Parts: sequence; C-alpha cells; structure tokens
Amino acid sequence: MIRLIAMRELRSLLVIPSTWFVFAVLQFIFAWFFLNALESFLDFQPQMTQIANAPGVTHVITAPLFNMAALLLMMLVPMFTMRLIAEERRNQTFALLLSSPLSSLNIVLGKFVGLLLFLILLMSTLPLMLYTLAPGTQLDHGLIFSNCLGLILLTTTYVSLGLYISALTTQPVIAAIGAMAVLVGLWLVDLGASTPDSPWHHVSPLHHFQSFNNGLLDSRDIIFFFVFSTIFLLLAMRRIDNNRRYG
Repeated sequence: MIRLIAMRELRSLLVIPSTWFVFAVLQFIFAWFFLNALESFLDFQPQMTQIANAPGVTHVITAPLFNMAALLLMMLVPMFTMRLIAEERRNQTFALLLSSPLSSLNIVLGKFVGLLLFLILLMSTLPLMLYTLAPGTQLDHGLIFSNCLGLILLTTTYVSLGLYISALTTQPVIAAIGAMAVLVGLWLVDLGASTPDSPWHHVSPLHHFQSFNNGLLDSRDIIFFFVFSTIFLLLAMRRIDNNRRYG
C-alpha cells in the first residue's frame, strides 16, 4: 500500500504544469551555478598549479554546488510538502483516506516516499553535470557520492518536517510558511551560535550536511538525519490517528 500511495503522489506531481516550471527554473539555476563555478576554476587554474596540494576541479565545483542546492531545497521543499495533507484537507479528499482501511503508517510513508522520489529525480541532474567533466579530468568519486548521500538525507528531514506541519493545518499556504520558518530558524540558530562547540549547531540539519559536503561520512550525522526524520514522521502519524478518533 505504501508503494501505491507513493506512486499516486509521484504521478500527481508529474501532471501538474507548475511542477515542470519549477523543475525547469531549478535546473537553470543549477546549470548557471555549475558553469559559473567551472569558468572561475578555469580562470584560476594557472595560479593553482603553483600551489602544493591545490584543490582539484571536483572540490572547487562540487562542494559549492551541493551547498547551494541544499539551501534552495530548504526554500523549495515546503512548497511541495504543503500539498501532501493540508491541500487534501482543503479539497476535502483527505476524508476518503481516513475512511479507508489504510493505516496512518501507510498514508504518511506513502506520501513521504512519493515526494522524496520526485526530489531525488530533481537532484539527479547535479551528479550528471559533474560527470560531464569526466572525459577531460579526474573526478573525486568519493566526494560526489558523499554529497549525493548527504543531500538525500538532508532532503528527508525537509520532507518529514514539512509533512508534519502540513498535517497540522487545512491551509496549504500556512503549512508552507510554517515549514519554511522552522527550517530557516534552525539554519539561523546554527549561524548565530557564538562558539564552534555550541549545542545549537547540532539542531540544524544544514550543519550536519557540512560533513558530507566536505567528503566525510560521519555516523553521528547519519543518526541525526534518521532520528530527526523518524520523529516528525511519527508525529505526523499521531496527528492522523487523532483525526480519525476525534474528526
């Protein structure tokens, strides 16, 4: 049942014209940033050859490109999660799901997986851009892999939080603003922390993404993403269960 709901969500996204507009705009931004970073690397390449252990093209382009993508997705994902439940409530179609034999686990994970699959499809162009450089240079496959993995894990936190907030309201716009406000707030708390060892760093998903962005796979960051996503998915399930009991 989870697979059926996920495919339903994915198909509903792919038939909306605005989805393709957002997809095109985002790909344009990715491509512009990628080409701009590549041009800057080529301009400074003669000077970099004189530096010992100078960073290669993968390090110069990959880390900034994925970091920019992480920030863009923080703004974009709430625009998609707002429709998962809040829009169904407004259109009065969510009552059909509640009256069906589907469990809250099936509903939440189905919607979560469906949107996540779409976002992975959207993000798949990033490594494809980088691998267009493979015929002319040596790429750091480990750095590309760590950034891809980190961006997917980061996106799971965005989707799970947005899904929970979408379950709290019948107004999609409020759901989008609420999710974006929380994500931006966590990011600003991380930026505003005065010391490197401040505990405030550890509540920000973007902070935990930085290890992946630098090519490091830290189990503590993986655990954070897993726990963060699980907590908000469980909260969304509880909210749906309460809707079933109390209407």
